[in-house]
This record gives sequence, structure tokens and C-alpha cells, in this order.
Amino acid sequence: MTWPDHLMTSGSSTNSPRTTRGATSSRKASSKGPRKPLVSTSSSSLGSPLRSDRILPEGWAVISEPEVVITRTYPPTVRVPDVIVLGLDRILERPTRFHAQDVALAVEVLSPGSRRVDNLVKRSEYAEAGIPFYWVLDITDQPRLAAHRLVDGVYEEDFNGTGVFMTGEPFDLRIDLDALGTRIVPKRE
Repeated sequence: MTWPDHLMTSGSSTNSPRTTRGATSSRKASSKGPRKPLVSTSSSSLGSPLRSDRILPEGWAVISEPEVVITRTYPPTVRVPDVIVLGLDRILERPTRFHAQDVALAVEVLSPGSRRVDNLVKRSEYAEAGIPFYWVLDITDQPRLAAHRLVDGVYEEDFNGTGVFMTGEPFDLRIDLDALGTRIVPKRE
């Protein structure tokens, strides 16, 4: 029998067979610490404005840095998007992690070390998993958003710019990107 034969949480590793080779982790954080809370209270650049009752319609929820199962086949692929938006009913079920079909919108906030992964790898994986909307937010200088919609299994760009972003899907939304502020990123020499 191959171990593990199922998706695991950090808490289930205590029942693992002991081995000194082949140890890997499927998420960014160490499996030794406590699990992150399901609904994060930290504010990401985009998560904070989406949490506003005036912006996010009733029945929707925003979660920062959740575990999302992209593929269930062994070995499973688990990603940790910066922000996801999904139906509130799924949150009330209190799952330990989410599945791609739960997610209406995945958002990644670029950092110098994540550009390639966020723009290529995750974009491809999220499209293959069927996540309907994928946004990439770059706040290095002036906040810039690239908003993508899944069409026939491929993301098409609906918006790529600065200023005010308005959309009707997955819900009516208006975001003033300039109001998000900027992040200072040291320039490499």
C-alpha cells in the first residue's frame, strides 16, 4: 500500500509511517505548526476592500490564503491562493480545505518571487481545474489588475489596467485600484 492514500491535513501527519526519505510538503507553511484559521482576519490588499458589506454582495465570502485542492488524483495538487471568493453556504460547512469547484474567483497578489508562478503555473492549473475567474493584482508600483474569465477551458483577459475596475461577474463589483495603496518593493541592483 502506498501512503498516504488520501488527502491529509497537517494534523493527520501524526499517524504517518516514519521515513527519512522523500519528505515533501504540499503547501507553503510547515506542517509542524497549528493549521491556519479557516477565515483569516488578516487583510490582503484586495481581500480587505472585498470584505466590505458595501462591495461584496450578500451570499458571498472572501477567504485569505486558504488551501484549495486543484487536482484530487494522487498525488493531489493543493494551492494556497492569496484570496478566494466563494458562496457563503460553503463556508458555513466549515471544511478543512476547499476544492476548485467551490471557488468562483481566485486572486493572486504578485510579489517579486511569485510572478512566474502566479502568471503561468497557477493560471494554467486554475483554468484546468475550472475556476471561473482568476485575477492577478500587481501592487509593486501603481496597483494594476489583470482580470481573467474562463472560456472553453482557457482564461481570456477581460481587463488589464489601473484606475477603476468594474465587472458584472461573478457579481457586480467596482474597485478603485488606486485606493488599494502601494507596496514598497526593493529594486534589485
